[in-house]
Amino acid sequence: MDTEPRSNFLRTQIQNDLDSGVVDRVVTRFPPEPNGFLHIGHAKSITVNFGLAEQYGGVCNLRFDDTNPEKESQVFIDAIQADVKWLGYQWAGDVRYA
Repeated sequence: MDTEPRSNFLRTQIQNDLDSGVVDRVVTRFPPEPNGFLHIGHAKSITVNFGLAEQYGGVCNLRFDDTNPEKESQVFIDAIQADVKWLGYQWAGDVRYA
């Protein structure tokens, strides 16, 4: 079974940018809003963003978007962090807030 990731437009663009010197490393982010528990779409975003960063030796930041502070909860922040770890990933440095 082939274990090499198949190429797609994201990998192609990243590789082109690295090869041409537009960027020298890959930095991605996962920016959930902590106003609820994650769903399957979030899991897909986590695997894409963390996975691409990992594949290219880069980093992925966990950055909470604080766009609706009245609905945010520490319970959701803790759950999101636990879910990212459960999926097998670790964000770079401190958690960020925007």
